[in-house]
Formats: sequence, C-alpha cells, structure tokens
Amino acid sequence: MISSDVYEHYMIREILEEPEALKRTIDLEYDRIRNVVNEIAAENYEMVYITGSGTSYHAGLASQYALSNLAGLVSSALPASEFDRWVPKRISRRTLLIAISQSGESSDVLEAADAALKRKIPILAVTNTPGSSLSEKAEFHIFPRSGRENAIPATKTYVTQLLSLFMFSIELAAKNVGDDELLDLRNRLYMAPQAVEHTLKSLIPKIKEASRRFKDLDAVFLLGSGANYATALEGALKLKEACNIFSEGFATREFLHGPLRLVDEHTLVIMIAAPDEVESLVELSRSLKGFGASTILVSESTRRTKLLTREVDEVFTVSSGMPLIFSPLLYILPLQVFTYYSSIFRGFNPDRPEKLKKVVK
Repeated sequence: MISSDVYEHYMIREILEEPEALKRTIDLEYDRIRNVVNEIAAENYEMVYITGSGTSYHAGLASQYALSNLAGLVSSALPASEFDRWVPKRISRRTLLIAISQSGESSDVLEAADAALKRKIPILAVTNTPGSSLSEKAEFHIFPRSGRENAIPATKTYVTQLLSLFMFSIELAAKNVGDDELLDLRNRLYMAPQAVEHTLKSLIPKIKEASRRFKDLDAVFLLGSGANYATALEGALKLKEACNIFSEGFATREFLHGPLRLVDEHTLVIMIAAPDEVESLVELSRSLKGFGASTILVSESTRRTKLLTREVDEVFTVSSGMPLIFSPLLYILPLQVFTYYSSIFRGFNPDRPEKLKKVVK
C-alpha cells in the first residue's frame, strides 16, 4: 500500500487509502453481495431505480450503465431530491430502489426512500454506515468498506461505492447468462485494488506538476462518454468543492451543442476517453486548441492513445486491462489527485471547503 503518512491533508491520504479500501470491500462484502443477489434475483424485478445525492448519485449513474449493459435490467438513476417528483405514484411493474448514501443520513436520500416505501418499492441500501437511518428502511443491504472519511470531498467512499455496485451488477448478470461467460470480466474487476494502486503510484508526481501549471485558469470542462459521463460529472463536482472554480461535466458530444461557445484561453478542457474513443476526439482537440484552451487527456497508454497525445497539453494514463464498463474506478483517480493539488496551489484547504458539510440534512 502507498504510504500516506507524509501528507498533511486527509483528502490525499484518503485517496491513497483507496487500494486497501477496495480490497477490504471485496474481502468483506463478496459473500453478502452474492446473498443479496440471490434474494433479489428470486423477486424477478422488472425495473430498478437508483438514487443518491452528489457523489453518490454519480456512483448510481455509473451503476445504471453497468446494470443495463450487464444484467439487461431497465434502470434509471435519479437525484434523490427529484425522486418523488419523477417516479409515478402508481407502480405497475415489480420495482426495486437502490439508494446510495455514504452516511446513510442524507435527508434527500431518506426522503426518496420514504417515497419509495409509500409506492411499495423495496430498497437496497448501499451505505458505509450499518445501523444508519437508511439501512433501517431497507430490505437489502450492501456496505462498502471505505472506513471513516474525514475530508468533505468524497474520494475513497466513491470508489468503494462503485466497486460494490459493479460487484452487484456482475453477480446479478451471472444469474442470467451463467458464471462461465462472465469469469474473465469478474476476474478483471476484482483486480481493481492492484490497478488503482499502480495508477496512483505512476501518476502523482506528474499530476502535481500539471496542477501547478494550470492553477490560474478560470474554468474547467470535463468530457466523458458512456460510463465515464459519470466520471466527468464527479470530477467537476470535486473541482467545485475543493478548488472553488467553475467546472462542469458533459457527455462528450453534447459539449458541441452550445457549451463549446464558452471555450477560450482561460479554459481547461479534460477529455476522459477509453482507447477506442480516442480517435474520434482528434478533431475536437484541435478545435479546442484553436480556441486557445488548455487540454488534458485521461486514458490508457495504447497505440490509439498516441494519436491524441500530440494534440493535447498533458496526458494522464491509468492502468490498462480494466473492462470499459468498470473503467470509472480508474478514470476518476487522476481527477481526484488533480483536484487535491489544484486546491493546494490555489490556496485552499481541500479538507474543509467553505460553505459545505459532509452530510447534508
């Protein structure tokens, strides 16, 4: 495990604790998740809603992608504060709610849970806090094993939520297609602790220098597609929280439909792209550079990635080999570290952003 003892702030220490937190989640939750999957599969749910707030909502959005593509479930992620407004009062299909909350005490998530129970929708709680209010409302439980998180910006709680939800998705999918077809996918998912540790070790010095280089820019746009649309949203949230900077996440092609107008020499654009998406970004990257923007690519080191390396100011490469459907586990790491150092170089305390609280009630 990477030593975090030399670091002053909780945020970076907690980022460096992620490999161990992921390993602990696999070791302690594997059996529980398989049991939960057995119980849920027996109910033959036709529809799954997923809800959470902030970072937990982004974890839910990434899990919607996994559940839809792996398990073939009709699923919909909604911010907890909007759940009661968007979900029909009368539910005609067998429906499950996955409610995600680090603390299990977020008032918006608890209200969404109550709204689900009024509709006779059972709840799967994904929370780091056994015995919390959310866990008491739920019929099914998964407990990501992040350990205590002291910094207000969520980092290790996010990746353990992701891993827990991805484990749930692949085990549920195995009920439909059989273990043999998913064996390789499962094995590669369970290599996440090692892949995260390798990525963090290789990137920290480079990201620290890049954070210093871009510290005076006024706005950051983050672009991602598929599962990494959620990564773009989560990265933008981290930058808002810890760096007090205007930052927004977009689905990559949606950025062309209006927001591109805002790009200029004061702008940083971070493109999050799997290797098979890189080629399609070459023209966009050239346009961004033509408008004066600074650019960063977050991807893996492959021959395809080299096509774009010459077109951007900086490349943050994550470990290769993680299936695309689970790639948010790795692609968020450079953004977490970049946020931490950007906060430091901008003169902020990343652990305690002004106006924010760890649990919103």
